[in-house]
Amino acid sequence: MSDFLTNLTNINDAVNTFVWVKIGLFLLIGTGILMTIVTKFFQITHAGHWWKKTCGGVFDKKSHNKKEKGSVSQFQALCTALAATIGTGNIAGVSAAICLGGPGAVFWMWVAAFFGMMTNYSENVLGIFYRRKNKEGEWSGGAMYYLQDGLGKYKGCKHIGKILAVLFSVFAALASFGIGNMGQINKITLNLESAFFPESFQSMTVLGIKVVPLAIGLFLMVGAGVIIIGGLKWIAAVAEKVVPFMAIAYIIGALALVILNFASLPAAFGAIFKFAFGIKAVAGAAAGIAIKQVITQGCKRGVFSNEAGLGSSVMVHSNSDVKEPVKQGMWGIFEVFADTFIVCTMTALVVLTSGYIDLETGLVLDGVEDATLVAKSFSNVFGIGGEWFIAIAILLFAFTTVLGWSHYGSKAVEYLFGSVGTIAAKVYKVIFVLMIVLGAIMESSLAWDISDTFNGFMMIPNLIGVVSLCPMVMKITDNYVARRIKNKTDVKPMLSYDEKIQKENEELVEKGAE
Repeated sequence: MSDFLTNLTNINDAVNTFVWVKIGLFLLIGTGILMTIVTKFFQITHAGHWWKKTCGGVFDKKSHNKKEKGSVSQFQALCTALAATIGTGNIAGVSAAICLGGPGAVFWMWVAAFFGMMTNYSENVLGIFYRRKNKEGEWSGGAMYYLQDGLGKYKGCKHIGKILAVLFSVFAALASFGIGNMGQINKITLNLESAFFPESFQSMTVLGIKVVPLAIGLFLMVGAGVIIIGGLKWIAAVAEKVVPFMAIAYIIGALALVILNFASLPAAFGAIFKFAFGIKAVAGAAAGIAIKQVITQGCKRGVFSNEAGLGSSVMVHSNSDVKEPVKQGMWGIFEVFADTFIVCTMTALVVLTSGYIDLETGLVLDGVEDATLVAKSFSNVFGIGGEWFIAIAILLFAFTTVLGWSHYGSKAVEYLFGSVGTIAAKVYKVIFVLMIVLGAIMESSLAWDISDTFNGFMMIPNLIGVVSLCPMVMKITDNYVARRIKNKTDVKPMLSYDEKIQKENEELVEKGAE
């Protein structure tokens, strides 16, 4: 068995390197640059507009109130998407990027996020434009639909679009069990066990299974099961309340720590830019880690955190009650901004000002591990309370990620099973909930590593779809800018690929119910 796992690990490492380093990162950054250009740098040129329509409109009742059956509000869609994106990647992922790639990895995380804003924007625009209603009257959208009905409508691309849509759905469903379930639950379990249970409890076993992880797993399974089986409305209702609280609480805690370590802040920012374009120094005879490693870790962990380019969050954004594709696209811009430029940056500053990173060489001090680096940073200042704070933060971050990914996986399964998709999605949810216990008791990181590979496999067909449909994104964006920003009244709105939905939405938009 050990030989099988070793071989499987080696194979996965080789595939992961090929998917992410050889193809993925170039395609990812390239797509972000392309979509930034075709939208005329929308994230900068219309920064005031998208900020006003997203964060600035949080207290606007229109962004909270649902207007139709089978949908969620724009704010709920954002919170559910953030629930899935703000997870362990914002804590453990950022510290891992710094440990493996040095402080310069943070700079490349920002670069990936800057261009990722427009990738996420484009995904959401296409998701709304190509969505449709399922048999239960709920909106269904995502990369599989714009691959099938967008790319698939190009001459000679019908079968290519369908094949890529199926591949994306298969990889999304498989990834949901790893990165969206067992990997997150495993991190929750390890941190809760370390923070709240003495070693005498941690060693207790029943039938060879550790009691504490099993108990935590069962508790999380029941809690998640009640919410997940209740469907998207329950998930969105929980996300709407938990996500703002957990994000603000973590930011305040991290900000307090950074303020206490304020003297190290200039050196921290200096190290980020210093090591972004140079080689991180290492001890001994080793020559160092090439800039390629810095860029790879920063971009890869950035995507792992904000998921821009994976095509995952578009599946919940497509459930929004919004009629204008660009309006939901702007929530996608804010999603990446909040996840990476705010939450991930706060984690990076906590780590870099903690004293556990030598800011002159970019090296991690001996005996420090990336998995516990953030917790160590907090406990070093706040004692056991700091460790408790991080354990609870990871609980909330990771648990809501599980909820969000359960929706992604169910939508992928729904697409794959066609006419019986809604039934298959319900079966999937039951299996997904049961797998939570396995995530709590597993000790191997292989499931996490394999799911990282499936993330890459999801990304490739999705980005092929986004790139091939960039003319459509450009037309929809220009159409919105002409009508909503330049106030041209003689321009017909572009709202859906489906003539029936287009007509219905036009009438609603004219009435101001968009």
